[in-house]
Amino acid sequence: MGMLKRGLFVGLQTTWTLGKIIFPITLIVTILGYTPVLNWLAGILAPVMGWIGLPGEAAIPLVLGNVLNLYAAIGAILTLDLTVKEVFILAVMLSFSHNLFVESAVATKVGIRMSVVLVVRIGLALFSAFVINLLWNGGQETAQYGFVSSGGKQPVIDGWLAIGWQGVMSASLGILQLAMIVIPLMIVVQIMKERNWLQYISKGMRPFTKMLGIKENTSTTLASGLLFGLAFGAGVMIQAVKEDGVEKKDLYLVFVFLVACHAVVEDTLIFIPLGVPVWPLLIIRVVTAILLTIAIAYVWKQVEKKTEVERKEATYEN
Repeated sequence: MGMLKRGLFVGLQTTWTLGKIIFPITLIVTILGYTPVLNWLAGILAPVMGWIGLPGEAAIPLVLGNVLNLYAAIGAILTLDLTVKEVFILAVMLSFSHNLFVESAVATKVGIRMSVVLVVRIGLALFSAFVINLLWNGGQETAQYGFVSSGGKQPVIDGWLAIGWQGVMSASLGILQLAMIVIPLMIVVQIMKERNWLQYISKGMRPFTKMLGIKENTSTTLASGLLFGLAFGAGVMIQAVKEDGVEKKDLYLVFVFLVACHAVVEDTLIFIPLGVPVWPLLIIRVVTAILLTIAIAYVWKQVEKKTEVERKEATYEN
């Protein structure tokens, strides 16, 4: 019972922390939607966005998601009229690249260069969007957002007061949906933490770490990052680096994997209110992360071998 209570408390705390971000952003973006500001920004970014199959206004959730977090981006998406394909492209991009400042800072704490994190994340976001836009011809119908229908903007009769009220309603609905996902999720996470299930997950991940070409002692770091995310799992990672003696190479490979694919449960579930197909979203993230890590591990190994051979040759010559 105590676990459930603590989980509920953490869930409410998280909802409050994130709600403080989502509420004002949804409110501001909704109000800005009735002014020329967003159209002006969209117009500037439209040529760039066209390359990845998105309208100019889709730049707003992308900017908010990368500068702040996924919840802020979702708050902005709820105020736009987009097609299913456009929302899916945004969801894939944002799942690779979000909360850049906080999560890149976390990476530097663990000993990874910030430039590596930024290049991998932004590169994956742009590349995935380009590929999806190229290969998928469907999804042209207007997206329906969970409980929020995406009808066009209501004509405003009572001026700013009505616009403000519209913003408050959108924002409140966003918070409600957030709470319905975050609270149960945090209860589950709390139970996993307190029952030490993370250790069992780590053991089960050994064959997986082997496939990725990284050492076994990284499994705790990998499991915590996969489940709790880069920012949430940072403490576990820093501890694991100290206690498990993870080497620099393995640390980089684990982080490349986690940069592409972390907090998979939470980051995937929070897109449900947008009505996007979450299974393809999850599969794209996991498969991309696996292929990228295996490729980098292979190249790294070849470079190491080559360096070793050259070192031996140099020794013989001397």
